[in-house]
Amino acid sequence: MRTQEHRTIYLNEYRVPMFLVDHVDLRFELFEEGARVHSTMKIRRNPDSEDREARLELDGDSLTLETISLNGQTLASGDYEDKGDKLIVREVSDEFSLTIVTWIEPQNNTRLEGLYKSSGMFCTQCEAQGFRCITFFPDRPDVMARFSTRIEADKALYPILLSNGNDVERGELDDGRHFVTWEDPFPKPSYLFALVAGDLVEKKDRFTTMSAREIDLRMYVEPRNSEKCEHALDSLKRAMRWDEEVYGREYDLDIFMIVAVDDFNMGAMENKGLNIFNSSCVLASSDTATDAAYQRIEAIVAHEYFHNWSGNRVTCRDWFQLSLKEGFTVFRDSQFSSDMGSATVKRIEDATLLRTAQFAEDAGPMAHPVRPASYMEITNFYTLTIYEKGCEVVGMIHTLLGPELFRKGSDLYFERHDGQAVTTDDFVKAMEDASGRDLTQFRLWYEQAGTPVISVEDEYDAERKVYRLNIRQHIPDTPGQRNKKPQHIPFAVGLLNERGEDQPLKLDASENEAPTERVLELTEAEHTFEFHDIEARPVPSLLRNFSAPVRVRYAWTREQLMFQMNYDSDGFNRWDAGQRLAIDVIQSLVHQPSETPIEPRLVAAYGHLLTDSSLDQAMVAKMLQLPSEAYLLELNDAADVQGICEARTRVLNHLALNLREELVACYHRNGDSGPYQPTPEAMTRRTLRNSALGWLLQINDEEGRVLALKQFREAGNMTDQSAALRALVNSDFEDDRARALADFYQQWQHDPQVVEQWFSVQASSPKAGGLDAVKALLEHKAFDWKNPNKIRAVVGVFAGQNLINFHARDASGYNFLARHIVRLDDSNPQIAARLVAPLTRWRQYAETYRHGMKAALESVRDKASLSPDVYEVVHKSLAD
Repeated sequence: MRTQEHRTIYLNEYRVPMFLVDHVDLRFELFEEGARVHSTMKIRRNPDSEDREARLELDGDSLTLETISLNGQTLASGDYEDKGDKLIVREVSDEFSLTIVTWIEPQNNTRLEGLYKSSGMFCTQCEAQGFRCITFFPDRPDVMARFSTRIEADKALYPILLSNGNDVERGELDDGRHFVTWEDPFPKPSYLFALVAGDLVEKKDRFTTMSAREIDLRMYVEPRNSEKCEHALDSLKRAMRWDEEVYGREYDLDIFMIVAVDDFNMGAMENKGLNIFNSSCVLASSDTATDAAYQRIEAIVAHEYFHNWSGNRVTCRDWFQLSLKEGFTVFRDSQFSSDMGSATVKRIEDATLLRTAQFAEDAGPMAHPVRPASYMEITNFYTLTIYEKGCEVVGMIHTLLGPELFRKGSDLYFERHDGQAVTTDDFVKAMEDASGRDLTQFRLWYEQAGTPVISVEDEYDAERKVYRLNIRQHIPDTPGQRNKKPQHIPFAVGLLNERGEDQPLKLDASENEAPTERVLELTEAEHTFEFHDIEARPVPSLLRNFSAPVRVRYAWTREQLMFQMNYDSDGFNRWDAGQRLAIDVIQSLVHQPSETPIEPRLVAAYGHLLTDSSLDQAMVAKMLQLPSEAYLLELNDAADVQGICEARTRVLNHLALNLREELVACYHRNGDSGPYQPTPEAMTRRTLRNSALGWLLQINDEEGRVLALKQFREAGNMTDQSAALRALVNSDFEDDRARALADFYQQWQHDPQVVEQWFSVQASSPKAGGLDAVKALLEHKAFDWKNPNKIRAVVGVFAGQNLINFHARDASGYNFLARHIVRLDDSNPQIAARLVAPLTRWRQYAETYRHGMKAALESVRDKASLSPDVYEVVHKSLAD
């Protein structure tokens, strides 16, 4: 049984492994009633370990030990001790062979860790500590071994047998069974082990590397998904080519495989040569997947492929170093997505996620550094801080060094540490050694939690023509960390003159030529920068391209923000000015009477966006999206959810009513132009069209209703059909809403991924997603408590996106979520722990909500035998 011990693990307690495993021979006998796992390990004492007399201790979880033998001799019961979570062998030599046979029951594995069954197939998820659920092993990332895996199963039920590496042998066995043996030539930690066995369709493709090697690409899916593979395979080939061109990284095996799995706790897993994906993150066809899904799939496929070097060939020494592989790889996939589409739009999307969700994580009870100092349950640290903030930290190094020196540093990192398990310090050291830059202070980004606040004040000396910026940085206290040191922050700025032009930024009056954009390096608590030969007071363009993950405090006027919206050459800051203007207007209306006038210039600003065809339409599509309710809540210390949501809705309705004609024109101007194409241009056109439709339905416009019904019936792709459905669901046209939902389900009921969209549209809707309606969705025949995607689509979406209903003043939404966290804690604690997040920042809300959120957390805390996953999140959230 899994231990319920709530023990904290600390980075400063790290010790090298006492034993190393050079080679593992695995043999899996797969049956319907369970699986027998034979493991033979070649083990030796670690010469770097100080304990030369240590007993061998192997990790285990929910295993039934059948036999154990040392150097071919079966051990007596007194020679070892099976403690459930540990297998201890009392006396071993410096080098030896150990064979262990275990019995496991994948069909009953609801945690979806280790080996389990999904839709009738066997599959694995071993990161972070799932391999110990398969066999006893030193299950830590700094123990790297070469694996040989033989899989035996019923050929009729499981014709496809897959594992890491290259298939070297296959054959027939008695009783209709068969086997395949896989050899992985590269040492890897156990978390990268993978196995799949099932009745799957194989899709093939080829890729020619830069050294002219032919790579066999294969994708395995259930037969019903056979037409949804092309986009993932095309994305894979684009990622492989890009990684060669930008990072010089060539694929190293002869075969690369992808498998789609319905029941999966994560998005995807980078197992060496055999990537396993959540079906929702890899399957796509134009009639079943939206534009957003196409983009997400391309990014995730690239991310998992890029891990082949930044995570597999060079892996992390321990789980505290998780961002070493994840932050670096997110940075790489972000670069890739920028190159595949609009770099500005990608930067806006990344910053939006960071400012809405990661900044909230930094300000909450689970705040932790990019390299945590401790954890209780490692699965709780697959966080936005590790991934997205870790990406930003790598991005800041890229900004400070420039692309050429950064590439030199990454080359050195891969060459120096190939085949090793290393740390974030090793990564930064490679960048230092390649560039000659001292990044000592920069390392604080890995050590200090929290979001830096950059306060900016300015003054203009007309007589001297000098413009001065006074910049201060401060990092708020976070759990366990106070009085933090100043960090090394790249702060990109520009100055706009009265015509909206970028001015030369002379930090020294004697400069003859100066750039129009500078990256100021903040290293002290306070800096003053003077810019010379500035003819008139400029409008500052601060933190261009979101050059660092920080909050900026500056007293922008609405006039300045509108000016930036129209003229700033930095696309990100142009968008950000629109967001700040909308935020200022929305916040000014909270708790104000309904007759309070709304800033009239807001209509003019958004009208300009809708009608000026000279603007970058991809950026316009982003600028037309008002700040989300979640972000508006994040900006408040005592958030009144109902007040904020009502103010935002009022502004949206005001804009839609006053810009109705422009919205109708935008809708028709961006009409369908033929067969579906997942190109950036076509996606932008659909986004603008569907945004206009959504705004029209927001005000229950009759013409918009007719357009939505027509689009819903005639759409030739899922993007347009689901957008029309969402617009109708969020309107007051109740009969149309009900018919559209019924028709959509009737059409797509046999496609699980589309049904997940159907669940999500309802669970997120303020109009259709009341608590009673959400409860009814949980009783629907298509809902499955064993499937994480279905749980996320209903419970997760309701709590995370349907804020006005989740935050009902009677606390019914909180109690609903708490009950289901408790329910899931016994079956899938990983998913249960992630669902706690909407309750964790209860202190941020107004008193009206605070008491109910805290009480809901306390009800979860009081559950008997709470899993370590949920225990850690709940207790940190309630700590004083």
